[in-house]
Amino acid sequence: MKKFIALAAVAALAACAQPETATEEEATEEVAETGPIAADGLPTPATYRVTLANGDVIMEEVREDGTYTATMADGSTESGTWSQPSPDVYCTTSDEEGAEEDCNDEMIDENGVWVSKDRESGETATVERVVDEAAE
Repeated sequence: MKKFIALAAVAALAACAQPETATEEEATEEVAETGPIAADGLPTPATYRVTLANGDVIMEEVREDGTYTATMADGSTESGTWSQPSPDVYCTTSDEEGAEEDCNDEMIDENGVWVSKDRESGETATVERVVDEAAE
């Protein structure tokens, strides 16, 4: 379960979808200028609410320095590193000894919902970017 939670949190961060009107070259230039882009079209570093299929919620902070911290539904935390090997794939590696990289496929579905699918288990989670209203 812990591995899935880590994967779901990572997946939430990873999903990089470019606007349909952008060419592949324009999308590559945009990522090079702004860094990785998440499924919602905004920069990946942010805070996310990841809701697992069973209703548990994980809050994940994804930082620009390539690290993340996930706060699980039971209050425990997990930290590690994240990467985005492609726009629609988000990967994390926990700081736990012996941890392996876990990747999730991410997309915005036909209903506009951000979905993250764990490559190993096939389980899905929904992802929401948390907006800091004080910063706006």
